[in-house]
Amino acid sequence: MLLVYYMLIINILAFILYGVDKKKAEKEKYRIPESRLILVAVLGGAFGALLGMISFHHKTKKTKFRVVVPVFAVLYAALMAYFLYGNYHLVTTEYEYASVEVSEEMDGYTIVQISDLHNQLFGIGDSRLMKDIRAAEPDIIVVTGDAVDMSHTSFKLAEIFFEEAVKIAPVYYISGNHEKWLADIRKESYDKFIQDIQAMGVNCIDDQTVDMQGFTLAGVSEWSLGSEINIENNAEANDLVVMLAHEPGYLSDYSKAGADIVLTGHNHGGQIVVPGKGGLISSDFEFFPELCEGVHTEGKTAMFISRGLGNSLFPVRINNYPEIVKVVLRKEEHKLMHVYMPELVGLNVESAENKLKNLGFFNVIVEYEKAEGIEPGQVIRQSIPADTTVSTEFEITIYVAE
Repeated sequence: MLLVYYMLIINILAFILYGVDKKKAEKEKYRIPESRLILVAVLGGAFGALLGMISFHHKTKKTKFRVVVPVFAVLYAALMAYFLYGNYHLVTTEYEYASVEVSEEMDGYTIVQISDLHNQLFGIGDSRLMKDIRAAEPDIIVVTGDAVDMSHTSFKLAEIFFEEAVKIAPVYYISGNHEKWLADIRKESYDKFIQDIQAMGVNCIDDQTVDMQGFTLAGVSEWSLGSEINIENNAEANDLVVMLAHEPGYLSDYSKAGADIVLTGHNHGGQIVVPGKGGLISSDFEFFPELCEGVHTEGKTAMFISRGLGNSLFPVRINNYPEIVKVVLRKEEHKLMHVYMPELVGLNVESAENKLKNLGFFNVIVEYEKAEGIEPGQVIRQSIPADTTVSTEFEITIYVAE
């Protein structure tokens, strides 16, 4: 939305400047410097500048205006089409989580995760987003923080999303860092927002647990991150614990708290995805962060990271489409160990072995094979026996470039 607002403002400004300069020329008054008129077109106002040239018959005989303004208008049209498609092209990423802790009644249970909306709208009344959520056929919808944005706050836009989402499935919501900031600086407005969405039927579960009759749903508030996380006694009644948290950087804390599944967001997929390298920058300004999307594990805990839907201060996503996450629970007779398998590809063999040992895996087999274009000693793939279950000895084989 910030990108749209900027382009509207800069183009309206350009149109006005060209009109004002035309009037000044007619009255032989002090003129706006041509360099400034060109600059406003270069900075994004090329559409307004071009419309101003045509509407006011101004600067149409000057070669530099006849060339620069139309060229930048075409350039910005192409860039806007690319950026808007990247910002609004929704994708749904589906995962399956298989475990002996999933009961037969819960087999196929679907959790849809929405994260980092940041006051973004997808169609009138969020119609496009709602269409894709419905298509995922959720049993519940979980919102893992930053539904609102501190830099361009609109509680009303967030309320539109929640008002429509509760018509599809029960909604559970926890805070992110933007909610925390807004609660500090706009407490009265934020408290009213929470009251309003609760009245709609949204379940706000910051630092609460809910017995879902098949698993425990635990919400971790932004205020609790960095402190010891305690899951209430609901976890005693259900083996499976699904945790909602905003920031993925606390995976060790979530694992220690006993979470089986953690759903997080926060890092926007790295905002700009560099081919072959991954996300460029996290929300905490870490370059090429490891925890910006996908599935990451520690011990028995599987953490799913959403790339999120909206943007905050940086208004565009590049090679990084807005993402809805769908997690389907599956009943397994044996716990499939591949769910907890750490990602080793790309590490050198020593780092890979140390990572496995730190996670408690000691039965590691190293195989060397030829691999063109890969640095010697680098892990190129990994595997476990297909029939590995909790009742067998857990072996990991890592294949390393000679």
